[in-house]
Amino acid sequence: MREENKRASKNKWSQMFKKKWFFPAVYMTVAALLLTAVVWYQNIGNQLPDAKKGDDATNLHDEEAQSVMEQQENIQMPIADEAQAEIVTKFYNYDADEKSQKDGIILFQNRYYQSTGLGIAMADGETFDVVASLSGKVSEIKENPLLGNVVILEHANDVSTYYASLGEVKVKEGDELKQGDTIGAAGKNKFMKDNGTHVHFELHKNNIKVDPEKYFNQPLSKLDDAEAEQAEIEEKAKQSENDQKAKQSEGEEKAEEKAEDKPAEQTDEAEQENGKQDDENKDSSEEEPTPKDADDAKEDK
Repeated sequence: MREENKRASKNKWSQMFKKKWFFPAVYMTVAALLLTAVVWYQNIGNQLPDAKKGDDATNLHDEEAQSVMEQQENIQMPIADEAQAEIVTKFYNYDADEKSQKDGIILFQNRYYQSTGLGIAMADGETFDVVASLSGKVSEIKENPLLGNVVILEHANDVSTYYASLGEVKVKEGDELKQGDTIGAAGKNKFMKDNGTHVHFELHKNNIKVDPEKYFNQPLSKLDDAEAEQAEIEEKAKQSENDQKAKQSEGEEKAEEKAEDKPAEQTDEAEQENGKQDDENKDSSEEEPTPKDADDAKEDK
């Protein structure tokens, strides 16, 4: 019985081997299995790199978002209560009108200086908290004999802010400050003593001083063109100053030429006057008789 079953089974396999579709079907099945294995292996190999790539993309997105937020932060006055504040000294702007330029002049020891920032005080003349105009890092704290305590903050896009005339400093170098954080208290200094209790505030772009009042309540990105604009203004001012010096020098040269020509003219006039006098003397000598002529006249008589 068992032998008959074995023979029947062998006959079935023999019949299947003889079928034309058997071996192609086997090949197709093996190929499908191999392809499935390759795809599965590739998916496993790409899972970790994809995850890493996703993390990098997330970090890049976070950095870009942070940069955009910094650029969208508006530049604020360095005081908490803007309603009570007044600008007592303006930034000296070469393109401003005469009155604004006059408000940007500082008198110290009988000499005039151009203001490179704003002097801000309270209407009541009392002290007040000085706050960070922008979020940034405290890069330097120093004491200046003329300007008092000075704090410098660094910000994005090569922008820095400068706070002088501080009576008290509440931060230290390396501190990360948010916009509106207290830096110190306003005080007095010797250089701008006429301002009383105030803060001297400057805004720098790539170490070039720009007019802070022009950029208050404006996004940080507005300062991107400030460097070129201020450089152009300063170049015009230098050219105007050189032109004035040239005109002054030309006027002095003309004055010297006139001074040199005047003695020559006076000499000519003196010579002409002397010539006239000689002619008059000659005429008078011909008309008046000499002593000898008088004697001859007597003898004739």
